[in-house]
Amino acid sequence: MTESNDASVTLPSPSTAMDILVGAIEQIKFARDYTLQLLDSTSLDDWFRIPDGLPTNIAWQVGHLTVSQYGLLMFRIRGRQPSDLELIPGKFRKAYGRGTTPSDDPSRQPAPDELLERFNRVFVDALGELDSVDSDVLLEPCEMPYAGYPIKLGAIMFCPLHEHIHAGQIGLVRRSLGLDPVR
Repeated sequence: MTESNDASVTLPSPSTAMDILVGAIEQIKFARDYTLQLLDSTSLDDWFRIPDGLPTNIAWQVGHLTVSQYGLLMFRIRGRQPSDLELIPGKFRKAYGRGTTPSDDPSRQPAPDELLERFNRVFVDALGELDSVDSDVLLEPCEMPYAGYPIKLGAIMFCPLHEHIHAGQIGLVRRSLGLDPVR
Protein backbone atom coordinates (compact mmCIF):
# COMPACT_ATOMS: atom_id res chain seq x y z
CA MET A 1 0.00 0.00 0.00
CA THR A 2 1.10 3.53 -0.76
CA GLU A 3 0.37 6.66 1.27
CA SER A 4 -1.72 9.32 -0.45
CA ASN A 5 -1.50 13.07 0.08
CA ASP A 6 -4.32 12.58 2.57
CA ALA A 7 -2.53 10.91 5.49
CA SER A 8 -5.72 9.12 6.54
CA VAL A 9 -5.99 7.14 3.27
CA THR A 10 -3.65 4.35 2.28
CA LEU A 11 -3.64 3.84 -1.47
CA PRO A 12 -3.78 0.36 -2.98
CA SER A 13 -0.74 -1.26 -4.55
CA PRO A 14 -0.68 -1.37 -8.37
CA SER A 15 -1.85 -5.00 -8.46
CA THR A 16 -4.59 -4.35 -5.91
CA ALA A 17 -5.72 -1.32 -7.93
CA MET A 18 -6.13 -3.54 -10.97
CA ASP A 19 -8.16 -6.04 -8.93
CA ILE A 20 -10.38 -3.24 -7.60
CA LEU A 21 -10.85 -2.01 -11.18
CA VAL A 22 -12.27 -5.40 -12.18
CA GLY A 23 -14.85 -5.19 -9.39
CA ALA A 24 -15.67 -1.57 -10.20
CA ILE A 25 -16.31 -2.45 -13.85
CA GLU A 26 -18.74 -5.18 -12.77
CA GLN A 27 -20.53 -2.68 -10.52
CA ILE A 28 -20.73 -0.19 -13.40
CA LYS A 29 -22.34 -2.88 -15.57
CA PHE A 30 -24.76 -3.86 -12.78
CA ALA A 31 -25.81 -0.22 -12.23
CA ARG A 32 -26.39 0.25 -15.96
CA ASP A 33 -28.46 -2.93 -16.22
CA TYR A 34 -30.73 -1.66 -13.44
CA THR A 35 -31.04 1.80 -15.00
CA LEU A 36 -31.94 0.20 -18.34
CA GLN A 37 -34.65 -1.91 -16.65
CA LEU A 38 -36.18 1.30 -15.33
CA LEU A 39 -35.93 3.04 -18.70
CA ASP A 40 -37.27 0.07 -20.64
CA SER A 41 -40.35 0.15 -18.39
CA THR A 42 -41.01 3.84 -19.06
CA SER A 43 -42.75 5.17 -22.15
CA LEU A 44 -40.66 7.59 -24.18
CA ASP A 45 -43.72 9.88 -24.09
CA ASP A 46 -43.14 10.32 -20.33
CA TRP A 47 -39.48 11.31 -20.53
CA PHE A 48 -40.04 15.08 -20.42
CA ARG A 49 -42.83 15.11 -17.85
CA ILE A 50 -41.84 16.63 -14.51
CA PRO A 51 -44.24 15.26 -11.90
CA ASP A 52 -45.83 17.69 -9.45
CA GLY A 53 -43.54 18.28 -6.50
CA LEU A 54 -40.41 16.90 -8.18
CA PRO A 55 -37.59 18.92 -9.75
CA THR A 56 -36.57 16.47 -12.48
CA ASN A 57 -37.59 14.17 -15.32
CA ILE A 58 -36.32 11.04 -17.06
CA ALA A 59 -34.72 12.94 -19.96
CA TRP A 60 -32.55 15.04 -17.65
CA GLN A 61 -31.54 11.99 -15.60
CA VAL A 62 -30.38 10.13 -18.73
CA GLY A 63 -28.56 13.16 -20.11
CA HIS A 64 -26.90 13.78 -16.75
CA LEU A 65 -25.78 10.16 -16.39
CA THR A 66 -24.32 10.36 -19.90
CA VAL A 67 -22.32 13.50 -19.14
CA SER A 68 -21.14 12.28 -15.74
CA GLN A 69 -20.11 8.83 -16.96
CA TYR A 70 -18.10 10.48 -19.73
CA GLY A 71 -16.50 12.77 -17.14
CA LEU A 72 -15.69 10.05 -14.60
CA LEU A 73 -14.59 7.25 -16.91
CA MET A 74 -13.16 8.99 -19.95
CA PHE A 75 -12.26 12.65 -19.44
CA ARG A 76 -10.80 12.18 -15.95
CA ILE A 77 -8.92 9.02 -16.92
CA ARG A 78 -7.38 10.00 -20.25
CA GLY A 79 -8.22 13.67 -20.82
CA ARG A 80 -10.32 15.20 -23.59
CA GLN A 81 -9.85 13.73 -27.06
CA PRO A 82 -10.85 15.46 -30.33
CA SER A 83 -13.65 12.93 -30.92
CA ASP A 84 -15.16 13.82 -27.52
CA LEU A 85 -16.60 17.05 -28.94
CA GLU A 86 -18.92 14.96 -31.11
CA LEU A 87 -19.64 12.48 -28.33
CA ILE A 88 -20.41 15.11 -25.67
CA PRO A 89 -20.81 18.52 -27.35
CA GLY A 90 -20.63 21.64 -25.20
CA LYS A 91 -24.38 22.24 -25.64
CA PHE A 92 -25.09 18.77 -24.24
CA ARG A 93 -22.80 19.34 -21.22
CA LYS A 94 -24.47 22.68 -20.57
CA ALA A 95 -27.93 21.06 -20.63
CA TYR A 96 -27.16 18.05 -18.43
CA GLY A 97 -24.05 18.76 -16.38
CA ARG A 98 -23.92 19.26 -12.62
CA GLY A 99 -26.06 22.16 -11.45
CA THR A 100 -28.25 22.35 -14.57
CA THR A 101 -32.04 22.60 -14.44
CA PRO A 102 -34.24 19.94 -16.06
CA SER A 103 -36.59 21.19 -18.76
CA ASP A 104 -40.01 19.82 -19.66
CA ASP A 105 -39.77 21.35 -23.14
CA PRO A 106 -38.90 18.60 -25.66
CA SER A 107 -38.12 21.18 -28.35
CA ARG A 108 -35.14 22.45 -26.30
CA GLN A 109 -33.34 19.10 -26.01
CA PRO A 110 -32.58 15.87 -27.84
CA ALA A 111 -35.34 13.32 -28.40
CA PRO A 112 -35.38 10.28 -26.10
CA ASP A 113 -33.98 8.04 -28.86
CA GLU A 114 -30.99 10.37 -29.29
CA LEU A 115 -30.47 10.58 -25.53
CA LEU A 116 -30.51 6.77 -25.31
CA GLU A 117 -28.10 6.41 -28.24
CA ARG A 118 -25.59 8.80 -26.64
CA PHE A 119 -26.14 7.17 -23.22
CA ASN A 120 -25.32 3.75 -24.67
CA ARG A 121 -22.41 4.99 -26.77
CA VAL A 122 -20.68 6.63 -23.81
CA PHE A 123 -21.15 3.43 -21.79
CA VAL A 124 -19.57 1.24 -24.49
CA ASP A 125 -16.74 3.71 -25.18
CA ALA A 126 -16.03 4.16 -21.45
CA LEU A 127 -15.80 0.42 -20.85
CA GLY A 128 -13.43 0.24 -23.83
CA GLU A 129 -11.23 2.88 -22.21
CA LEU A 130 -11.20 0.97 -18.92
CA ASP A 131 -10.10 -2.20 -20.71
CA SER A 132 -6.81 -0.54 -21.61
CA VAL A 133 -6.09 1.49 -18.46
CA ASP A 134 -3.03 0.54 -16.42
CA SER A 135 -2.23 0.80 -12.73
CA ASP A 136 0.00 3.86 -13.17
CA VAL A 137 -3.00 5.82 -14.46
CA LEU A 138 -5.34 4.40 -11.80
CA LEU A 139 -3.03 5.64 -9.03
CA GLU A 140 -2.79 9.23 -10.33
CA PRO A 141 -4.41 11.80 -8.00
CA CYS A 142 -7.74 13.40 -8.87
CA GLU A 143 -10.17 15.92 -7.45
CA MET A 144 -13.64 15.14 -6.11
CA PRO A 145 -15.88 13.42 -6.88
CA TYR A 146 -14.35 10.07 -6.06
CA ALA A 147 -15.09 7.19 -3.70
CA GLY A 148 -12.62 5.55 -1.38
CA TYR A 149 -9.39 6.97 -2.77
CA PRO A 150 -8.41 10.45 -4.03
CA ILE A 151 -7.07 8.90 -7.24
CA LYS A 152 -8.44 8.08 -10.68
CA LEU A 153 -9.44 4.64 -9.43
CA GLY A 154 -11.64 6.44 -6.87
CA ALA A 155 -13.37 8.31 -9.72
CA ILE A 156 -14.09 4.99 -11.40
CA MET A 157 -15.38 3.56 -8.11
CA PHE A 158 -17.71 6.56 -7.73
CA CYS A 159 -19.34 5.99 -11.13
CA PRO A 160 -21.69 3.09 -10.18
CA LEU A 161 -22.59 4.78 -6.90
CA HIS A 162 -23.56 7.90 -8.82
CA GLU A 163 -25.60 5.91 -11.34
CA HIS A 164 -27.48 4.15 -8.54
CA ILE A 165 -28.33 7.53 -6.97
CA HIS A 166 -29.85 8.62 -10.26
CA ALA A 167 -31.53 5.25 -10.84
CA GLY A 168 -33.30 5.93 -7.54
CA GLN A 169 -34.41 9.31 -8.85
CA ILE A 170 -35.63 7.69 -12.08
CA GLY A 171 -37.57 5.21 -9.96
CA LEU A 172 -39.13 8.05 -7.96
CA VAL A 173 -40.09 9.92 -11.14
CA ARG A 174 -41.64 6.73 -12.53
CA ARG A 175 -43.69 6.16 -9.37
CA SER A 176 -44.79 9.81 -9.41
CA LEU A 177 -45.99 9.27 -12.98
CA GLY A 178 -48.17 6.42 -11.70
CA LEU A 179 -45.98 3.59 -13.00
CA ASP A 180 -45.42 0.34 -11.11
CA PRO A 181 -42.02 -0.35 -9.53
CA VAL A 182 -39.59 -2.44 -11.54
CA ARG A 183 -38.33 -4.39 -8.52
